[in-house]
Amino acid sequence: MRWTAAHIPDLTGRVAVVTGANVGLGFETARLLAEHGAQVVLACRDRAKAESAASRLPGPVSTVGLDLASLESVRTAAGTLRNGLTRLDFLINNAGVGMSPAPATADGFEIHLGTNHLGHFALTGLLLETLLATPGARVVNVSSLGHRRGHMHWDDLQLTGPHTLPEAYFQSKLANLLFTYELNRRVTAVAAHPGNAHTAFTRHLRPWQRVIASPRLRLLNGWLLQPAAIGALAAVRAAVDPALRGGEYVGPRGFTGYPEVTASSDRSYDEADQRRLWTVSTELTGVDYRLPSAR
Repeated sequence: MRWTAAHIPDLTGRVAVVTGANVGLGFETARLLAEHGAQVVLACRDRAKAESAASRLPGPVSTVGLDLASLESVRTAAGTLRNGLTRLDFLINNAGVGMSPAPATADGFEIHLGTNHLGHFALTGLLLETLLATPGARVVNVSSLGHRRGHMHWDDLQLTGPHTLPEAYFQSKLANLLFTYELNRRVTAVAAHPGNAHTAFTRHLRPWQRVIASPRLRLLNGWLLQPAAIGALAAVRAAVDPALRGGEYVGPRGFTGYPEVTASSDRSYDEADQRRLWTVSTELTGVDYRLPSAR
């Protein structure tokens, strides 16, 4: 039986933070949560676009500025969230860049690893106390089918040597999963992937690839790409489905489809790599996930 929006329970009283929620998968994720009663915070780099998106959603919706490519911005956003929220049921780490030719992050990290992984690693750690204080809280990290082609370049994580944009992106998506499985030892964490969906992600593809991915050709590419509203169901299920356990991976079994519990790559389950990435991420971000001794 396929899992659809009809399976989303009443979320009244629950609080969700969704990163990158002003467009695409993030917006559809926020919409599904808001339509079922959740109080949703859109955490986005462009505050004006976030406010515009919030105006199109029902219920109590707010925004916070968050640039995951800047640890200073991450710390500021986390402080705002800690001060403004009494609980945090769902932290959905959705935002990211893909195949981006942009330079390094503000902190000098490779743009994909810095934004897709290190920014979310820092944000989650800075919100950990609020998450642990909320019964049943979950962290959802959105990965990609592309993680299967990913390798951790331990000798050059920032890819300062010759590399391709797909190589950088796939490494960051593998990092999302290694992070999820190690994080689950501290707070309930579930990974999700949307399959292939029509989103702004395609803006960095080559011209012929953008043509193939165009929504105008959905009668031809429907087997390869699905609407963002369907792709977003994976992250929503990962957050709200009570039958799921921490450490599971949810998404279509193929390029498209409704979310199921599935398996990620063998490399993502390497516990030594999970611990190694955790240690490196702590050193790079300065966020160590240790709670005050009183707790």
